[in-house]
Amino acid sequence: MPDILNKILTVKKQEVEAAKALKSYPILLQEAQSAASPRDFVAAIQNKIAAGKSAVIAEIKQASPSKGVLRGRTSENAQSFEFIPAEIAKTYAQHGAACLSVLTDEQFFMGSPQYLQAARSACSLPVLRKDFILEDYQIVEARAMNADCILLIVSAFLLEYGNQPGSPKNEPLERMLKLEQLAHSLGMAVLVEIHDAAELEMALQLSTPLIGINNRNLRTFETSLDTTLELLPSIPSQKIIVTESGIHTPADVARMRSHQVNSFLVGEAFMRAEDPGVELARLFS
Repeated sequence: MPDILNKILTVKKQEVEAAKALKSYPILLQEAQSAASPRDFVAAIQNKIAAGKSAVIAEIKQASPSKGVLRGRTSENAQSFEFIPAEIAKTYAQHGAACLSVLTDEQFFMGSPQYLQAARSACSLPVLRKDFILEDYQIVEARAMNADCILLIVSAFLLEYGNQPGSPKNEPLERMLKLEQLAHSLGMAVLVEIHDAAELEMALQLSTPLIGINNRNLRTFETSLDTTLELLPSIPSQKIIVTESGIHTPADVARMRSHQVNSFLVGEAFMRAEDPGVELARLFS
């Protein structure tokens, strides 16, 4: 996975430079400032939890590098269900999702900013832009496409900025803090994603309450809910833990909730179902 992540980040930097050539930062900032008012991503999660329910961030994802096409008919995947982001967003909203997560990376996940815009327009849920963000341009870009929350992946910052010759040791953290401040200044929430204790230590220095724990091991691709459970004692009670990957059955949900983990980011299980919203309701009933 580090090799895959490194490849994704290399392409992402090229994409950002190409985008800058087409639209300057000042023009993009104007678009962001005139975009639809942000929806409160954190409050949407808190309200579900306060009502005694699971707070589900339901993902709209067409493909992934490890699993290939998840949804959307192709010659190799003729039995797959249609991929219509607006319709998926509607059924998620109807069946109890707290928020949406929409992939906007095109090359590796078959995502698109247009998918995010279509999904957000189809319902009243706040939306996370799921992408590999390293620069302030991408933060402003997210708000310009009407995103309500952005993702910061600690492992991406460590890989990109952690071992550069001459760079200060704390550069990955400093860059994340800067991007978090920019996101908040534009009215967006921040979900910071971690995989282990070292990344958690860094993430806890951000002000966001949203700590995403990815249960997928980046070296073996195996998933284990023990990853979330082992990190729980190190996380302050005021933080909202979002467990990611490895949630497949109602028993998985019950196990997490028995440890007061009440927020979930789920995508693949829903994308493979005929009606993603119905599958959400079944999994979190």
